[in-house]
This record gives sequence, structure tokens and C-alpha cells, in this order.
Amino acid sequence: AKFCNLRQQVERSENAPTLCISDFIAPKSTGKADYMGGFALTTGLGIEVLLEKYEKDHDDYKSIMLKAIADRLAEAFAELMHGKVRRELWGYAKNENLTAEDLVKEKYVGIRPAPGYPANPDHTEKWKLFKLLDAEKNTQITLTESLAMYPTAAVSGLYFSHPKSMYFGVGRITKEQVQDYAMRKNMPLEEAEKWLTSNLA
Repeated sequence: AKFCNLRQQVERSENAPTLCISDFIAPKSTGKADYMGGFALTTGLGIEVLLEKYEKDHDDYKSIMLKAIADRLAEAFAELMHGKVRRELWGYAKNENLTAEDLVKEKYVGIRPAPGYPANPDHTEKWKLFKLLDAEKNTQITLTESLAMYPTAAVSGLYFSHPKSMYFGVGRITKEQVQDYAMRKNMPLEEAEKWLTSNLA
């Protein structure tokens, strides 16, 4: 599969590069073996039964709390799995020993950007990720028409281990970049603009 991404076009300070997620993986032209990973996880399976009960009982508090707990557990599960990748599965940070505060401050090496978020704002990249992972079969997570995940207590994204990888926001992009992006994705320009509405300059 080929993942498509966007590069920042904002004015930056003199020594600050304009970033793109692809900067964090070795270009094919180098001949170097490099890797990125993918993940999809949920902690929301089966909560619908309880939510229906709470709605019938008009217990909004329990409904809200259950959704909030499931969402927090999904984020914690994503953090746990990223740590397992860093320390064990890929092992590039075997001796990592971070506190909870360090994790909140993202002091680890590597990132796990998600399609639809600032560094990777196009939700349609989830289609590729879910196909590669056979995510629906393996996790029971489905994608809605608007590409939200269901159950909603779910997290998906990519893993990068580059020591200089960091989270960033693409920000506003020009028509020229949207045209190039649509061409690379083999997607009509109008559709690309629809999915990237909040990033259009």
C-alpha cells in the first residue's frame, strides 16, 4: 500500500523545516530498509447493552461516564501498545523507563499519528490502514460513512520510530498542494477538498 500525506506550507522560523510524516521514514532511493507499523484497537465492545439500559432508565450520568471510561481506556491501551512496540516488539527503546508524567509529555522516541488528526488530516487514509490490518475482522471496529470508528472508544494509526519524529499540524494548504495530493491518491479534486475542508487556505 502507499500512504499519502501532506506537507506543512506555513511560514516557519529560519531553521525550522516544513514537515511531512514521510520525513520520518527512509526514502526508497536510499536503499535502506525502514519500517512503519499500523494499529487499530478498541475498548468499546459490548458497551451498547449497558448504554441502552441507561438510556431506558434516563440515567444520563451513567451513560456519559461509561462512554468516558471506555474512551480513556482506549487511549491507555494505545499508549500501552506503543510502549510495547518501543521496548519489545521493535525494541528500539529497550531501556526506556518513563514515568506517567514523561508519557503525557511525549518524552518517548517515535510517534503514532492517526489519520484525521493534525499531522495526517485525511480520514480516507484509514481505508488503507484498515485493509492492511484486516481491522474489521481482527478488532470488530467498523468505519462509518464519515470514516469515524465504531465502537467510538477506538484508536488507530501508524507507528514511526525515527528518533527525530514528532507530532505537528499540517495547517493550511494551497490549492496546488491539494491538486497534487488528489492526483497522487487518484481521487477527484472535489472529493479531496471535501475531506480536507478544514485545512484549505
